[in-house]
Amino acid sequence: MHDHDTSEHLASYADVLAGELPDTWTSTHLTADAKDDLAELADRIWDLDLVAASLAEHPLTQAAVLSRPDGAQLVLLDRRDGRDGFLLTAVAPRALPDEAYRAVPEPNGVALADDPFLSAEQVAGDLLARYDRALAQVRHNALGGIQPSQPDRIVLTWQPDGSVATATAPADDRAGTILVAHGFIQDPQSGIYRLGGDDTQVQARALREIGPRLDALGIGTALQHPAGRTAPTSAPASMPPTPSGTRTPTARTR
Repeated sequence: MHDHDTSEHLASYADVLAGELPDTWTSTHLTADAKDDLAELADRIWDLDLVAASLAEHPLTQAAVLSRPDGAQLVLLDRRDGRDGFLLTAVAPRALPDEAYRAVPEPNGVALADDPFLSAEQVAGDLLARYDRALAQVRHNALGGIQPSQPDRIVLTWQPDGSVATATAPADDRAGTILVAHGFIQDPQSGIYRLGGDDTQVQARALREIGPRLDALGIGTALQHPAGRTAPTSAPASMPPTPSGTRTPTARTR
């Protein structure tokens, strides 16, 4: 099969596979011209088995990236071993600290037959399940001492740099809208909202104002002070501290 035919086959296979997987996936084809994107992608491939062995012998010259709205990504590669079909593996999230990956098993990739419909069933029952477990674990590890918010309660945690952070807001996106409107910035990979502490007066005013607005939605708030940190005296009295959680760091193995 000519290189052009091979490239077209990879792209079309990825399109069909994306459409057959659970949830919503989109496919992007990276050709040999996208050298920087391919290099960055190769560095984030989350595999120490089949795909890692293939890449050790055959550098990445094209790929199809399947993306889900929550940031999850899979990468589809040519087999390069003379067999029909493709390789599919997970991609590690960007911008998470190495410590978040410690003791989290790699969701190693799988070999797929040259039938995207059958392959979608295989991926949904195997690779996706392992990938989602690994994603949940590294994202939890990345939260550090930040307690996850509940549907009816947002936990705000003081950070060592003076900022205030909260894990992913409740499913009702109106809560996230309120946080952003008062200066919080959300990290798309971890889902954490952060409010900078460069101007403590602005920070304190924002914390005072979000309480009543969230309360109007039936969402309570709590302010958590990690061990060894004292909150500024201007912090809103309506959000009492809750006991801080602790976590033992683990090592990244990717």
